[in-house]
Amino acid sequence: MAVREILAGMPWWVKWVAIPALALLVFGGLLTTVLAFVIGLLFKVLLFVALVAGLIYVVRKFMTPSRSREDW
Repeated sequence: MAVREILAGMPWWVKWVAIPALALLVFGGLLTTVLAFVIGLLFKVLLFVALVAGLIYVVRKFMTPSRSREDW
């Protein structure tokens, strides 16, 4: 029997409420772990980009001749 044949005889709430709820119950911990990892990685990448941009700004500011610094 195919899955479609089995689900064809079931009420709508089994297909659209009970099965997704069971999937979240079983795989919920895995989903939260993956989401936490992705969000943490994104935060670290953004922090790295901000720190590199700040470093480039500071180096350029202090490496320019003193006359150019007065224009700031």
